[in-house]
Amino acid sequence: MGAQHETLAFQAEVKQLLHLMIHSLYSNKEIFLRELISNASDACDKLRFEALADNGLYGDDPDLKIRVAFDKAARTITISDNGIGMNREEAISNLGTIAKSGTKEFFNKLSGDQAKDANLIGQFGVGFYSGFIVAKKITVITRRAGLAEAVKWESAGEGDFTLDPAEKAGRGTDVILELRDDEDELLSNWKLKSIITKYSDHITLPILMKKEEWDKDKNEYVALDEDETVNQATALWTRSKNDISEEQYQEFYKHVAHDSEPALAYTHNRVEGRQEYIQLLYVPQRAPFDLFERERKNGIKLYVRRVFIMDDAEQLMPQYLRFVKGVIDSNDLPLNVSREILQESRDVRAIREGSTKRVLSLLEDLAENQKEKYAGFWKEFGRVMKEGAGEDHANKERIAKLLRFSTTHNDTEVQDISLADYVGRMKEGQDKIYYVTADSFLAAKNSPHLEVFRKKGIEVVLLYERVDEWLASHLNEFEGKQLVSVAKGDLDLGKLEDEAEKKEQKDSEEEFKDLTAKIKEALTGKVKEVRVTHRLTDSPACLVSDQFDMSGNLARLLKAAGQQAPDSQPIMEINPKHPLVTRLKHEEAKFADWSRLLFDQALLAEGGQLEDPAGFVKRINEMLMASAAK
Repeated sequence: MGAQHETLAFQAEVKQLLHLMIHSLYSNKEIFLRELISNASDACDKLRFEALADNGLYGDDPDLKIRVAFDKAARTITISDNGIGMNREEAISNLGTIAKSGTKEFFNKLSGDQAKDANLIGQFGVGFYSGFIVAKKITVITRRAGLAEAVKWESAGEGDFTLDPAEKAGRGTDVILELRDDEDELLSNWKLKSIITKYSDHITLPILMKKEEWDKDKNEYVALDEDETVNQATALWTRSKNDISEEQYQEFYKHVAHDSEPALAYTHNRVEGRQEYIQLLYVPQRAPFDLFERERKNGIKLYVRRVFIMDDAEQLMPQYLRFVKGVIDSNDLPLNVSREILQESRDVRAIREGSTKRVLSLLEDLAENQKEKYAGFWKEFGRVMKEGAGEDHANKERIAKLLRFSTTHNDTEVQDISLADYVGRMKEGQDKIYYVTADSFLAAKNSPHLEVFRKKGIEVVLLYERVDEWLASHLNEFEGKQLVSVAKGDLDLGKLEDEAEKKEQKDSEEEFKDLTAKIKEALTGKVKEVRVTHRLTDSPACLVSDQFDMSGNLARLLKAAGQQAPDSQPIMEINPKHPLVTRLKHEEAKFADWSRLLFDQALLAEGGQLEDPAGFVKRINEMLMASAAK
């Protein structure tokens, strides 16, 4: 540790966040105390965890606690803990930078509207910087457990901070807030206690404040030397559900999830049997900005017999439920459990399976009984839930029932139709669930592959999110009904076609046999086959993938991600009733050009990219000029 004075600039994002937060969150300024007490609690949890390997870190101060004090004369509030503390580098990293994935996306979403941005800022997490809502200067004096040196961090929140060597009797951190001139009401024992009781009653460590008594001579309350614990200081999840209010559940969620909004739903259970554990699990209202970041941490805190073991215990929840926040407290796992042991433990697998089922039950209840809430959940987390169809084979059927889609039934981008809804509306004689994949809603909705389905009034599921190709490859059937792509293989409508239609199709194939062979020759190297279609009513041609080939949409997604896609050529199907196709029967001079034009149009219609855009434009222009000349 350098023993000199140093001035450093905040990371650019910190400056931006400070400005926005101070102006947007002032209406709920009390949260600063909740956030700083929450940080102090986390620091104590981290000491407990590190002390499992090195008990000497406790020194002669084994009882972890948080202390809140105020000084009217100095106009300061101090939040102290005897947790893990920080060294100089950690103070710079933790107090001067935002090390969150998704930070750029967060700032891009800010609108400048204070009311709207307040929700986003709360969702992003305000943490330590919330102190600047009420303080004109913050001083942090901190000493890491196991070190003799302390460091003083100080800032007015205006762009930079200073670091100096400091003296501190024991480990831990003191956060000293020098209040703004209009914050006198916070310099009150009663006010601070009421904020702690409201927001931090669930903190498992004792939060201490000086007792006060009325001094008649001074006509005011004066502090005594005796401390009192102002919170319940018991693990909320260990209490009976009947003894916990809705407000207490929600405040605990805000603490454990670092969220400013209440949770959408939660489930609290004590599991007994071969494994004994408690689970208190929450579903947030909104997706975090980094939900799709690969390095993103999960939201489950693991405790063993009330002792904090680790944050972000990813082994306790499958990846597709990574948005779930909360606590799992086991009676059976060893206190020295590591991430490697968690990976291989049968007990952990049983806890994971039980917790997964509990979350799915919670979501099923929302879907069945609180449809508006579930619609909000799906809008935020639907894409992640779709991952579960391929990840969680044991719960595949339950996940399939929770999925929601856009279809040609509603023709809107709102995903509110379940597969059960679809099956309930199936046409008489229909034995398959039809879907189309594309890279956007409009591309899916306007796909030429839907033409015959629209004509016959057959509903088609519209899949247009990146994850949908993964979903379609793993979700092959639902309630005995096969899921079938309308753009792969031969289209078999079974009983949905009458005998007359089947005969007409056969006759067309025979009539256009020579033409399809000639087009295939003109498109050598581009198509594997050309055939007459009965998918189309309005378009002249479309491209389909062979039954066991990769879809064109998936191949494009892989290439866009820099991955290899297998080389496979599509099948081109032509509409025998379309004027462009019938004209080709009599075209000689420009046959190859017109064939290529049909192919390029079909490729564009399904979202593909042209190899030769200039050639395509030239052929279009020639066709337009030929038509104009007639």
